[in-house]
Order: sequence, then structure tokens, then C-alpha cells
Amino acid sequence: MEVTFLGTSGCIPTEKRGLSAVHLDYLGEQMLFDCGEGTQRQMRLADLNFMNLDNIYITHLHADHFLGLGGMIQSMDFLERETPLNIYGPAGMKDATDKLLTIGSFKLDYLKVNTHEVGKGLVYQGKRYQITAANTDHTRSSLAYCFTEDPHRKFNRKTAIDLGVPVGPLFSRLAEGQPVEVHGKTITPDQVLDPPIPGRKMVYTGDTKPCEAVAKIAEDADLLIHESMFSHQDLEATEDASHSTAKQAAEIALKAGAKKLYLTHISQRYPETDKLLQEAREVFPETYIAEDFMKVNIPKHW
Repeated sequence: MEVTFLGTSGCIPTEKRGLSAVHLDYLGEQMLFDCGEGTQRQMRLADLNFMNLDNIYITHLHADHFLGLGGMIQSMDFLERETPLNIYGPAGMKDATDKLLTIGSFKLDYLKVNTHEVGKGLVYQGKRYQITAANTDHTRSSLAYCFTEDPHRKFNRKTAIDLGVPVGPLFSRLAEGQPVEVHGKTITPDQVLDPPIPGRKMVYTGDTKPCEAVAKIAEDADLLIHESMFSHQDLEATEDASHSTAKQAAEIALKAGAKKLYLTHISQRYPETDKLLQEAREVFPETYIAEDFMKVNIPKHW
């Protein structure tokens, strides 16, 4: 499971940072969280194929988080993609997508785009994982997204044999959670499966003030990607902008019990990020500054 940062700047791109976009590769399935202007080019530079994306999750409808969709969709259509593209986002997402697809004279010839407006709770149920969302404190309907891998229960082969289960297809049925019958006796999965091990977890906040909903959804996350628009020394600047400081992001990570924190959405006023990193690490030592094209691997739990 690998995370690639494609855009880590605040509202304005810089020479070194593009606009918000985070790519996740889970067992070969690729998905995107936010799609700021220029994301398709960032993917090419990162050696990632945007044609492999099936689902894109947008946190909110500020331009720096979704305007890259228009160009990417157009490129997919030019390349004659016929596999549907699913876009998930907050209230207003359908209208925004329709406008992107009808502005000017461009029309789709091959690609079908399905737009889903979502809120807090379950957003998408994938194979071996799910995507959920929580409301954030930024715009009226802004969201944070959480990727959670399904828990795993190890099959205890010796126990199954001791219970009289013959080696073969019945092992697979038990491992998949189905009871089996052996010599008139029912063997249940609980008898041969070890206690569940929680799967991997990644949370991406999009833009937000520090809020309880993010701390809750990020509980025990392997990786929390939290916006950090400002230094805490510039706290006053965050009040009207509804953003977080590096220190505030670290406090959320600490409260959530996250394993690692990556700061993103860095304002152009901080070409050097040492100050941001220092103030965050004073609260949460496992803090890192996200950089464009940085890749972070989240290892298996089992």
C-alpha cells in the first residue's frame, strides 16, 4: 500500500509544490484524493497512469482541490477510455462536474463519468477495504476521507485438523467465514480463526480547522495526512481562512493516536518548512513534511 503526494501546496502553486492531490495504490487498485489543477501532469511525472483511476474523492469545491478534473477527464476521453470514472464529493459536486464537462465546446465521445454526492459515513465499499468520510470545519459540506483495510483473521490450520476438518476445500470455506459440517458436526469459523487484526488505515483531511470529527475518524491511523496551511506563530491568519497550523495538526494526530503525521497544503509564505516541522514535532515527534512526488509505504499488519 503506497501513498504518493502529487500536490502539497496551499491555495497557490509554487515552483516546488503543485495543488492538492494524493494518490493511493492499494494492491494495484489506484485511487485519487483531490485533483487540483495540473494533477494529470503530476501523475505523469510520478510515473503513475491516470487511466488506471476508477474512483476520485474530492474533499470540497474550492478550485485548488478539484479544477484538475476537467483536463484529466478530457485526456481520458482523447485516449478513448470507455471504463466509467466515478467521482465522489460533497453537495454541489454534480453541478460542478456538469459545468466542467459543458464549458466551451468540448464533449465526451467515449468516457462516462458518474458523479456521486456524499456526506459523512460510508462512501464506498471496495474489495478488502472501505472509504468513509467525516465533516470538516472548512466549508459547509467539506469532507475528510478515511481508507480502512478490512480486518484479517489468520486461519489456524492445526486447530482445524484437530477438530477433524480434512485438508482441502473446507479450509478455504472456513477461512472465508463460512461454517462447514464434518461427520455430522458443525465447525464454525470462530473455532479456527484467530482474533481479528485491524487493517491499515489512512486519513486525508483536505482543508480544515482542527476539529473533533477528524480526530475521531483518524483514531489509530497508520498515516494521517493533515493540512497545515500556517505556522502557529501566524495563528490569527487561520481564523477567517478556516485552516490549521502545524501545531494544531500535531495535536489532532496526538489525540487520534495516529502512528505518523504528514503535513500538507503548505502556504507559499513558507518556502522553508523547518519552522513548521519543529513546532509540530514538539507535540507529535512522528511528524513529516509532505513534498511533491514523495512516496510513503504503509506495511501490512500481518
